[in-house]
This record gives sequence, C-alpha cells and structure tokens, in this order.
Amino acid sequence: MNAVSTSLLARLPKGLSERQPLLWLNPGYEAAVGPGLDPDPAPAEARYERCAGLLARVFPELAASGGRLTSPLASIDRLRDHLLPAQATGAWFMKRDDSLPVAGSVKARGGFHEILSFAERIATEHGLLGADTDRAVLADPAARALFGRYTVAVGSTGNLGLAIGLIGAGLGFRAVVHMSADAKEWKKQRLRDHGIEVVEHEGDYAAAVAAGRAVAEADPYSYFVDDEHSLPLFLGYAAAARELQQQLRQAGRPVDAEHPLFVYLPCGVGGAPGGVLHGLKRLWGAHVHGFFVEPVACPCMLVQLAAGCQTPVSVYDVGLDNRTEADGLAVAQASPLVAPMMARVLSGDFTVDDASLFRAAKALEDIEGIYVEPSAAAGLQGPGRLLQTPQGQQYLKQHGLEPHLGNATHVIWSTGGSLVPEPIRQAFRARGLAQ
Repeated sequence: MNAVSTSLLARLPKGLSERQPLLWLNPGYEAAVGPGLDPDPAPAEARYERCAGLLARVFPELAASGGRLTSPLASIDRLRDHLLPAQATGAWFMKRDDSLPVAGSVKARGGFHEILSFAERIATEHGLLGADTDRAVLADPAARALFGRYTVAVGSTGNLGLAIGLIGAGLGFRAVVHMSADAKEWKKQRLRDHGIEVVEHEGDYAAAVAAGRAVAEADPYSYFVDDEHSLPLFLGYAAAARELQQQLRQAGRPVDAEHPLFVYLPCGVGGAPGGVLHGLKRLWGAHVHGFFVEPVACPCMLVQLAAGCQTPVSVYDVGLDNRTEADGLAVAQASPLVAPMMARVLSGDFTVDDASLFRAAKALEDIEGIYVEPSAAAGLQGPGRLLQTPQGQQYLKQHGLEPHLGNATHVIWSTGGSLVPEPIRQAFRARGLAQ
C-alpha cells in the first residue's frame, strides 16, 4: 500500500477497506449551504425548454411530452411497509429515471444537454442560428450536413454512451463510445444496434475515458464529452431538480423544516448524483438531505471526500479492487469537478454489496411491479441505513429531524433499467432469488 493510502486509512470509516457495507457521515457537511450555490442550472433549464420542439422532432418517443425529457415520480409505500414495518418513516417515492424516454437512464439528462449545447454553439458559429431561431431547424438538412462533419465521443460503461450516442446520431453527428473491458456486452451491442461506434479498451472506466479523450484531442472535428470534468453534463443533471419540485407539489408533499426531504442517489464518477443534489440544495437548502450510495468495491466519492479534495485519491489507494456487478457504478476515482462541490452539501454516503443490489431489485419488482437494473436499486437501502444504524440515528439527532420523521419524504433515485434485454432481466431476477 502506498504512502497516500497509509495516511488516508485513519480517516476512513472502519470496515471500508474490508468491503463491509456501512454509512459514512460527511464531516464537512454544512446544513445551511444551498440557496445561491453556483453554478446556476437555469441556463440548462432554458436550453431544454427552447430545444423541446427539436427533441420532439428527432425522437417520436418524446412527442407525448412535447419534447421534454421527464420521468414519473412513483409512490413505493408498499415496499416501505415491507422493508420497515411499524416504523414512522414518512412517504417513499421512486424517481423513475430508469424509464426516461429514448435513452432509458439518468444519463440522458446530462448527455442530451451537453450535445444540445455543442450543437447550438457550432450552428450559431456557422450562421444557422440566431438568439430567437426555432431550434427545430437543427433537424433540417443544412444543420445535419454541418453536424455530419463532426464526431461526438465519450468514455462510458454503457448508459452515458447510449445517451450521447443516441442524441448525437439523432442530430446527425458521428457518435463514438469508448468502453472499458468490464462493460456489459449487451450494452455494447445495443450501442452498435443504433449505429453507434464502440471502441473497446483494456483497463477500467478511467482508462477508457483517458483513451477517448486522447483520440478526440488529436482531431479538431471531434468533441469529447468528459464525464470526469464536464460542467454541461453537471448542469443537465441539476435541471432535474425543478422537475422533482413540481412533482412533489402535485403529490402534496411540502419540503420545509417540519417536512424534510431525504434523497438517495447511486454514485459512479459523481456527475449525475452531484448535479441532482446541487439542484435540490439550491431549491431547499437545509431541508434536503442528500446521500450517495456506492458499491463496497468502489466508493470513490466517499474515499475522495474523506481524503479531502486537494489531491486525487482512488479506491485502489485504499486496497479496493473496483470489481462490482454494478457496472454503471464501477468507478475508481471521483470526478475532480464534482467532489469539491459535494464537500459541503453531501450529508453522507453508504456502501452496498452486490448481493443486496440483486435482492433489492427483485423485491421492488415483486412488491411494486417496477423493474430496474440492480445498480439502480442501490438507493432502496438508504432509509433503513438512516433509521436503523448508529450513524444514521446520530445524523437525525444532530439535525433535529427525529420529531419530523412521520412527515418526511424519501426519494430513491432510480437510474436505469428499461432498456435491459429480457434474457438479462431473467438472469438478474434469478440472482436476486438466489442471494
């Protein structure tokens, strides 16, 4: 073990290097931080609004929503009663980004936004767009001919690649996805089935990103979506907060001091959960409590925040191997853009083993009739960790939340699953039964 990891071990929760599931409370969390946080997601919200007609034209699946990328907020109180019977926990909901149209995962929120931003920029530079031009013209032959000169590329384990590839190809760009050796074969095939070029690399997710970045930097007509450093991706995810705000209002669920909101977000490199939590903290500040969930083999955000954000640290530095069935969460090092943003706004982070992911996904389907891929079920363990562990009870007491648990709202963010092929679903179900 190197010198960095030796000094770090003292700051890590006991059992982390032994892959024990745990809840870690962020010592840097500041409850009052929230409203006014920079950057502001309003420009991303505005971009999505002005591009709605374009998206409806490119993707028939979005016609019903007028081109707006939205997912339902589903009550899962039956699962709550199954998992935590006779406990006052408030109302449980699942934010169904697993059923987002077109790309079928939370990655569509960031990926679509970044490619729309790039398309607007080069179309403006070439005189195809003015400030008030209807963005639907970006689906016209002239715009497609322009976009066809460019490549959009990304490094991905699957879901972000599909989001970037679909929106890129939909607008006429050449789309290339650089994938790690451990990415699921069915995800690679789905990309190829949509005409998206897949380039495979030895090594892990970070190696695929680095390779893709290097290729793009050598080509002036290649645009690389950098999941580790991308502000446009981050802001696309942050725009989801406004959608959740509207849905909670419709459900009659206020968010204030007496009605706290707890949100549980699966975390890989950190862009999607970080962006969502950033947007929510801007809306509700101290009244929203955000927890990330990561595999026991690769809790990269937990390790980075525990180490401090001055020096990059990976899970390899603390003796972990980054090997998990939750491929979308298999990331060894957290985003250097997002980790510092989370240092004061993330309440905590809990880790889960693979077996529990398969069990949780099966329970969700059996009880609520909702299918998600196992990594997307990670957040379902959050309320139990908060209510039934010493660390969780410490957090609730410290922030004066115990009297308000009956009024609380818990939102488990589901990140993907609707595009999983049926044979793979059956295999996942069988593993859930066997665990």
